[in-house]
Amino acid sequence: MDTLDIARWQFGIITVYHFLFVPITIGLSALVAGLETAWVRTGGEKYLRLTKFFGKLFLINFAIGVVTGIVQEFQFGMNWSDYSRFVGDIFGAPLAIEGLLAFFLESTFLGLWIFGWDKLPRPLHAACIWLVHLGTLLSAYFILAANSWMQHPVGYTFNRDTGRAELNDFWAVMTNKVQLATFPHTLTACYMTGGAFMLGVATYLLVRRRTPDADRPMYRTAVRLGAVVTLVGGLGVAISGDYQGKIMTDVQPMKMAAAEALYDTEAPAAFSLFTVGTLDGSQEKFAVKVPRLLSFLATGSFDGEVQGINQLRAQYRKTYGQDPGAAYYTSGDYTPVIPVTYWTFRLMIGLGVLAAAAAALFLWVTRRGRAPTGRALVMIAAALPLLPVLANSFGWIFTEMGRQPWAVFGLMTTANAVSPGVSPGEALTSLIALTLLYGVLAVIEVGLMLHFIRKGADPFVEPPSPTLGRPSDEPLTFAY
Repeated sequence: MDTLDIARWQFGIITVYHFLFVPITIGLSALVAGLETAWVRTGGEKYLRLTKFFGKLFLINFAIGVVTGIVQEFQFGMNWSDYSRFVGDIFGAPLAIEGLLAFFLESTFLGLWIFGWDKLPRPLHAACIWLVHLGTLLSAYFILAANSWMQHPVGYTFNRDTGRAELNDFWAVMTNKVQLATFPHTLTACYMTGGAFMLGVATYLLVRRRTPDADRPMYRTAVRLGAVVTLVGGLGVAISGDYQGKIMTDVQPMKMAAAEALYDTEAPAAFSLFTVGTLDGSQEKFAVKVPRLLSFLATGSFDGEVQGINQLRAQYRKTYGQDPGAAYYTSGDYTPVIPVTYWTFRLMIGLGVLAAAAAALFLWVTRRGRAPTGRALVMIAAALPLLPVLANSFGWIFTEMGRQPWAVFGLMTTANAVSPGVSPGEALTSLIALTLLYGVLAVIEVGLMLHFIRKGADPFVEPPSPTLGRPSDEPLTFAY
């Protein structure tokens, strides 16, 4: 393995690992904010207990997510310095704003929420967690804007004297049509993930024997809330995903062709349910297809033309010349690894559909005051939080691998983006160190989560309802 291979593995591992926490953070922050708002409006004890219980799990996830996310930005300077030099003027702007605006918003109001239970009026305290959620949305928007620029570069000029892409239209970067499709798709997937997490945890607490009978209605409420959010989020994912697929076909036709293992242009084009090809991904051997469906998904018309891998490869060679990084990709120049893009695309969709179906099942079995029974349902509930988490991960793998061999589509190949001064030994050392460190953090995260999940919600304690400006000599105390 050379430096490029190791750097790609390291970036992939760290990115996927970090994104395990992001959807749960965004989804749970909205659910916790909704629960606290319900408590403020109704005074219901169960809403406060659920707020503090899931708020505790949210804080654990948030802390680990922040730690793992910081490493992301250092990677650009460590392993991808040529990339950073080329796109720093553009890529750095949304990342800087994300840190200065979104992260400060999140951290400031999260601190007020943690320490303000006995200091802030209840409506103001609830507003703090809503502002935390707003911060997570802004953070996601700016980061996705940077990534969308890599998929579809806009708002820049190329300076031939410096060899750099320079920003000339910040608004164009923020309203990139790829961004406008990606953000709602990612956001609804995050709500789906948060809902599935709540559903799974609450189902475990609802059915276990040691749970007091008086607490079961509370956990049933959380089960149904999680199921509704998962199902509605899944619907949003499907609608936004359909729109995103059409945008992807427009700006990155090779990615759509690779997702479907479509080797030759078809009009109309069939959707592949299952395809077996050669080991190098260069030819189709066997396929089960739905006629005309791919044309509709890609173009909005059942008779639309979808370009194939072979034709696009020839087109890209003519437009960009021979790819100097072609040796790093098994299926040829300007072509992603077909088996990876094909199967990650299907795993993303399949796991998302399973999560939505499971949510609908739990809405059915908990109707009219009922509770889920049977070992099979409990096992489904235990696995349910993992389904959208894995679907998100496969979605990101597809998004990034489907862009290959480009780091920035049409401008810079991944082979030309790697740091020229980093040796394979140095890259391998950082890969091993970070992988081991993240493994330790995973053990800590899972251990803390399981510990507090097993404890369940704390008994109800009526918090004070202070007014702003009242004199108080009481010291600040941690909320939990």
